[in-house]
Amino acid sequence: MLKLIALSSNMSIFLHKIYHWYEKHKRPLPWRETTDPYKIWLSEIILQQTRIEQGKSYYLNFIKKFPTIHYLAEAEEDDVLKLWQGLGYYSRARNLHVTAKHVSQKLKGKFPKNFNELLQLKGIGPYTAAAVGSIAFELPYPTVDGNVYRVLSRYFGIETPIDSSKGKKDFYDLALKLTPKKNVGFHNQSIMEFGALQCIPKSPDCENCPLNDSCWALANRMVAKLPIKEKKTRQRNRFFYYLFIDAGSFTFLEKRTENDIWQNLYQFPLKESVIDLNDSEIINLPSGVIPNSCNPTIKTISSPKKHILSHQVIYARLIYVEIKNSDCLKDQFIKVNKKDISKFAVSRLVDKFIQELKIN
Repeated sequence: MLKLIALSSNMSIFLHKIYHWYEKHKRPLPWRETTDPYKIWLSEIILQQTRIEQGKSYYLNFIKKFPTIHYLAEAEEDDVLKLWQGLGYYSRARNLHVTAKHVSQKLKGKFPKNFNELLQLKGIGPYTAAAVGSIAFELPYPTVDGNVYRVLSRYFGIETPIDSSKGKKDFYDLALKLTPKKNVGFHNQSIMEFGALQCIPKSPDCENCPLNDSCWALANRMVAKLPIKEKKTRQRNRFFYYLFIDAGSFTFLEKRTENDIWQNLYQFPLKESVIDLNDSEIINLPSGVIPNSCNPTIKTISSPKKHILSHQVIYARLIYVEIKNSDCLKDQFIKVNKKDISKFAVSRLVDKFIQELKIN
């Protein structure tokens, strides 16, 4: 059983105050001005792992370039990835493109109005299906994200870890009990927005919270401890050594095609090491990539850049190599005019190196 305090009576108080707060404080966001499932779906995919402040500009750029799902479906993947550049978690963009093609071509541009059918679309899980379904079609399913976990755990006093099987079930069951039969989209957005703006992770303004007279965590001095997670993310270190090959007006790129981070994005030719190399070892790297016939000369080696991802930390350096004859690499990498390098979709890490090189 959930550790709840007078659940039925608290539910009514909770919802009444949350709705009132939302009507007064909700942010004017472009995807809240529509019930178009394409635009709602697009916003939800962009906002996964992305703050609203950052995601809003990406959303507007996508809508401008791809005003309907048919435009997105007809785009080249490289164009989608380039527009996505900087958001990270690029599998979201690839799945976005796959689903756009499916809905456009197989479903004639119409999103399913059934929750289970929404779940069949690539890149759409229970949360996104509930968000699209409730906001666009008023389907009675709760959206349970990090904000909702935090609000529910604090207000109702739930100490079950949110990343445990039992915790996920308990929170979903409670969220489902709270879900009304009408105005479901309004309901879901109210709780999520409350968690995003009022019941924030660290140092929330409990003194001015409309729920402070009935919040379990506040009454029991547990606000800073809830919600509870039982697992800690394990990170591994990786060491990347990029080669910027200067061939006059040209340089060289390669595409990441393996099943790894940044799949299908472009990068400078890369050598990866399981350990951090010293300078003498780094100096020998280009010889394993660039044929001697190119007459490579190392000009500079950058200082390390630390790039943190969810499950790994990358330490990257850029080796600036000059060659006299670009034909020696024509079959090995993609030859690119330096002034065109900005047209290629790259990771944020590679983009930082490009900006420092000032070649675009």
